[in-house]
Amino acid sequence: MPASRKLLLGTGLSYHLLEWDGGGDHTVILLHGFLDNAWGWEPVVDAGLAAGFHIVAPDLRGHGDSDWLGAGGYYHFPDYLADVHELVSLVGRGRVSLVGHSMGGSVASYYAGSFPTRVHKLALLEGLGPPESGGSMPERIAIWLAAWKKVRERSPKSYATVEEAAGAIAAHDPLVTPEVARFLAEKGTTTALGGRVRFKHDPLHATPGPYGFSFATASQFWSRVRCPTLLVDGAQSVFRHAADEAARRAACFADPPRTATIEGAGHMMQRHQPARVAAVLRSFLEAA
Repeated sequence: MPASRKLLLGTGLSYHLLEWDGGGDHTVILLHGFLDNAWGWEPVVDAGLAAGFHIVAPDLRGHGDSDWLGAGGYYHFPDYLADVHELVSLVGRGRVSLVGHSMGGSVASYYAGSFPTRVHKLALLEGLGPPESGGSMPERIAIWLAAWKKVRERSPKSYATVEEAAGAIAAHDPLVTPEVARFLAEKGTTTALGGRVRFKHDPLHATPGPYGFSFATASQFWSRVRCPTLLVDGAQSVFRHAADEAARRAACFADPPRTATIEGAGHMMQRHQPARVAAVLRSFLEAA
């Protein structure tokens, strides 16, 4: 089992971390995706990733057991980079590699582009961003503010039991096993009013942000990455980019990234095929 601890960051937030110390001076930071948490990596680490590595999986701000923002705050994307910058300084050993899934992949790649000499290796699990955002900025701001108001006015969704919460996970992810869904529900929920349970993430995350994904912006970060990079897709993922779009994004990196596809897995590949994901990551991280 991993060590579970809290770490106060210079950004002012307390972050919850899971830590597996398999020895050595190579720290691998695992960054989860949208509405997920650090425990989502546990099946992959348990499948054989830990030996020889110092592995740290944080709950990103507003997720899991890390701090939410105070009243009036919002989760702007660069804030995640500030948190990761602190984490690298506080927990990193001789070499630091980043592994990011989905939103966490964008955070990892943007950090590697901002500080190209600080990242030893970079692995992105369907982490090259969503489709390009449409609409004008004024339209997006109006949608964002309306969604923010709606979140303030209603109570977070809750469930009668952990089993019901696990059912909600399974309903959105047909490839997850009942055992993994139950595990994720146990780790990802907390008791709410009336003894019901709710997922731990801040409901503000369910609102569309004021800034959408921009290829022009993302490519500026990707073009500055100088470490070996691995791009991993789930063979059955509905979020997998079409071949031409995937090639366009991969071409932004100075060194052609390595690629891998996980059979029998969708977007949440860590849940679906943890042993295969662990094997692909270990092979990449151990390579010269």
